[in-house]
Amino acid sequence: MTLTDIPVSTRVTDLIARMTLDEKLAQLVGFWVDQGDEVVAPMAGEMASSTAYADATVHGLGQLTRVYGTRPVDPVERAAWLWDEQRRLVRETRLGIPALVHEECLTGLAAWQAATFPTPLAWGASFDPELVEEMGALIGASMRELGIHQGLAPVLDVIRDPRWGRVDECIAEDPYVVGVLGTAYVRGLQSTGVHATLKHFVGYSGSQSGRNHAPVHAGPREIADVFLPPFEMAVRDGGVRSVMNSYAEIDGMPVGATPAYLTGILRDAWGFDGTVVSDYFSVAFLHTMHAVARDRGEAAELALEAGIDVELPTGDAFTAPLAERVRAGLVDEAVIDRAVRRVLTQKEELGLLDETFDAPPTDVDLDSPEHRAVARRLAEESVVLLTNDGVLPLAAPRRVAVIGPNADSAEALMGCYSFANHVLAHHPGVPMGFEIPTLAASLSSALPEAEVTVVRGCDAEGDDRSGFAEAEDAARAAEVAIVVVGDRAGLFGRGTVGEGNDVASLELPGVQRELVERLIATGTPVVLVMLTGRPYAIDWALSGDGAAAAVLQAFFPGEEGGSAIAAILTGEVSPSGHLPVSLPRSAGAQPYSYLHPILGGPTEITSADSTPALPFGHGLTYTSFARDGLTVTGSVTAGGSFTARVRVRNTGERAGTDVVQLYARDVHASVTRPVAQLLGFARVDLDAGAEATVAFDVPTARLAFTGREGTRIVEPGAIELWVGPSCAERETEAALEFVGDVHRVTAADRRIVEVAIER
Repeated sequence: MTLTDIPVSTRVTDLIARMTLDEKLAQLVGFWVDQGDEVVAPMAGEMASSTAYADATVHGLGQLTRVYGTRPVDPVERAAWLWDEQRRLVRETRLGIPALVHEECLTGLAAWQAATFPTPLAWGASFDPELVEEMGALIGASMRELGIHQGLAPVLDVIRDPRWGRVDECIAEDPYVVGVLGTAYVRGLQSTGVHATLKHFVGYSGSQSGRNHAPVHAGPREIADVFLPPFEMAVRDGGVRSVMNSYAEIDGMPVGATPAYLTGILRDAWGFDGTVVSDYFSVAFLHTMHAVARDRGEAAELALEAGIDVELPTGDAFTAPLAERVRAGLVDEAVIDRAVRRVLTQKEELGLLDETFDAPPTDVDLDSPEHRAVARRLAEESVVLLTNDGVLPLAAPRRVAVIGPNADSAEALMGCYSFANHVLAHHPGVPMGFEIPTLAASLSSALPEAEVTVVRGCDAEGDDRSGFAEAEDAARAAEVAIVVVGDRAGLFGRGTVGEGNDVASLELPGVQRELVERLIATGTPVVLVMLTGRPYAIDWALSGDGAAAAVLQAFFPGEEGGSAIAAILTGEVSPSGHLPVSLPRSAGAQPYSYLHPILGGPTEITSADSTPALPFGHGLTYTSFARDGLTVTGSVTAGGSFTARVRVRNTGERAGTDVVQLYARDVHASVTRPVAQLLGFARVDLDAGAEATVAFDVPTARLAFTGREGTRIVEPGAIELWVGPSCAERETEAALEFVGDVHRVTAADRRIVEVAIER
């Protein structure tokens, strides 16, 4: 794609022809009006521009940064300010172009009083793209009502190492699950007229040792076959309008300065024609952190030439430093014109160029009953029952102890990018702004006839054991102890998980494991509830003499998470979540993925066992399911598609939901291939004794890989297929042969498996 062949309207072309250099550059930057002392972005205080807002908008403005999401502001009052400011830009700047407003929206609109939904890792555990799309539409509607045009979500980074602090922002360790659910979110958000922004393109989650901003050592095949497919799906199938670059360097090349990724793949290969925005301060980071630019002006040049169109959150490099290089003849103004065309085209698509900003909203409900209903359903579907000796569902206990640092904590239900943990933590004393019952409160409501005792036991962090004795006494006096442990999300050292909170160990933080083990030793049945943003190494609690009676895993389930978990504990709801990431055995086995070749798993030639404590896809219910009769056509041309059918039966005594998982293995290939790969999945609701047939229409491109010549292909050869309760168990199997010539994958190849449920 050349500098001049971006399709644009006559209106945009005319605007650019009339613009001065300063007016062009003003359209390529954001401004963070409210940025103060709060640390809500990496190195924000160090990197922030000192330019006054009035001076920054003399020539117009590209974007307003986090108008609602930087500090707690009344949404109606803030909307009135925003409408006034947009009118000022229209009336008082020479060209009268409004600013695009962007906000974070990973777990809902990150603003005071707005609904907080489950974190993306919980979306993955639900395996429910339709519900994720519904959630995205609700979030988008709230944003649009407040004059917000672009949301900085979803995160499509594929989990590679649970030690990385940003795991709770990710969806799964499987690229297809990430792509399907992420694309669903994009469709939902964009259906309301708000542009989604894919994060973080590309390779960010593959950082060395699970450390934030660390180098990425992934080879071109891992980039092409693991990290890129979710983004490609969201671009080609979701029609996403914005992409954000990764902070990462890949093999010594920062993504923000690499045209091969931001232009060659994204635009030339995939046909993306939206805008690329920089992750916060990442343009300046080319100078300050990567040291591939001598100053911010050169950093701006590198970023623009690579394909970044907009510098966020402020104009640290794209304003005066870049202008100086243009006027010195070091940067071709045509490169700037290209970015301006994209930015103005986006504003035209959003209707901004015709917006009059007459009437700001005077009454908004950012946490309506509809928001809460979807939040509740998604929370319920995302809770994973890991083990159960029969203690669950609870059988009307009379005395219940609810123990642990997360038992009576609302903050423990929410992820790092929730407004409460991301921003409100810097404003002690400010109320949450919405209802979020804790698990202890929800259990008390769900068990009105029971005596419920709540004891903290210990903090999420630290080594204070002074509460252990009280916790043990409470457990001994109870018929069952619900022990709620895990994480406290935060940023950059504030908390146990979240952006910048990477870990060297996958043991529970602080002294929580010791607390759990002492409570188990009391002899009272212990139901362990994990409220976390990453999977932890808890094999000691899953089996053996010191195991808990049952273990539930909840990945930051949001504002209705306490109610949802209580409903599952009491049996009002049957659990249906499945692990979207392998449950690790140890930190020493990381990085690990179920998508490993033969030598990536346990072998006889090493004493280090990387087998996870529980496999990807695992999840129990209160009923039982049988899957049998997997059938498939005997052969199919490489590049074609095939249909696999399997029968699933509810063999238990109560209704439940099964997540039917179809896996495959390419038996022999020209490069090493995973021992298991998820092809497709489907949530199937069945009454006791009922059955259904699930038909998967699978394009052979689902088994494409990067061949020896560096292009993605589908090879002829033998394929093993199976369906089971996880990637590790082959409950019913079939064989298939891909025939014909090697097929080179093109844009015309279908990427998504179509599913039909036949009852």
